[in-house]
Amino acid sequence: MTPTPERRRELLATAAEVFAAQGYNATTVRRIADEAGMLAGSLYYHFDSKESMIDEILSAFLDELWRGYDAVLAAGLGPRETIEALVTESFREIDRHRPAVAIYQKESRHLATQPRFAYLADSQVRFEKAWLSTLERGVADGAFRDDLDIRLTYRFVRDTVWVAASWYRPGGHHSPEEIARQYLSMVLDGIALRT
Repeated sequence: MTPTPERRRELLATAAEVFAAQGYNATTVRRIADEAGMLAGSLYYHFDSKESMIDEILSAFLDELWRGYDAVLAAGLGPRETIEALVTESFREIDRHRPAVAIYQKESRHLATQPRFAYLADSQVRFEKAWLSTLERGVADGAFRDDLDIRLTYRFVRDTVWVAASWYRPGGHHSPEEIARQYLSMVLDGIALRT
């Protein structure tokens, strides 16, 4: 009997929640199996290791993230609109893959040292390049202040957006798009009352 793709997705979703809550090293196959309501040995029917599970979780998240980012970057938008679209796409990804985002934040530096996970470092380089080049273009075009420290601005926006995975819950009071609008308003327009 072949495992169904639906069951595999369910097991990966369970594994993602456990990895996000406990960390990769502290998570055992037994713990994932317990959360999935099955025997630990039965999990090996679907995956050959916990490494395979986290690899599939992270690669699926990053593949989807890059499909969205690549569409934004290819759209020919101005720098401000590109930042707005990247932030919005980021919140959509947090909504769809919150546990994977948390895993990525906690585990990617360690995992990227292993050959199997080299794509994590490659993705980080692409990510940084996309954001930095957009900010640089915005300064050059006059869309952003010319006194911005581009790298500091990038780190601030990146951290401000992605840390939301620690508190965001899908189906909450605000949609990802509404949260993105609020964040963008604060980042791009500030919080002080305009006089």
